Amino acid sequence: MIENEQIVNEIVEGIQDRKGKEVVVVNLTKLKEAPCSYFVICEGDSNVHVNSVAISVKDWVRDHIDIKPYATDGFENCEWIAMDYGQIIVHVFQRQTRAFYDIEHLWADAEIKRIENLL
Repeated sequence: MIENEQIVNEIVEGIQDRKGKEVVVVNLTKLKEAPCSYFVICEGDSNVHVNSVAISVKDWVRDHIDIKPYATDGFENCEWIAMDYGQIIVHVFQRQTRAFYDIEHLWADAEIKRIENLL
């Protein structure tokens, strides 16, 4: 059985493969009311970039550990794409949409790990 941490690591690799920016992993495992165990949040510069990052995550995780998301939403306009991997939810935003919803600060009492941007 593949651990959640391994899935999170592969998701981050998929994001970085398409130069997703401002990657944050929110560990919700210690919170009682959390909807899942992890959020992985990142952003892209345009709807094309957001689409590319989300497709990269889906393909990367499938190719490396043979896991597909249970559901995806947001590919129609690519302002905010959500991908459900069970206990892990991936959010790929355009910058202004991410700033508006500010998801990581809604869960500020969780452990938040920032991943350095690749150049």
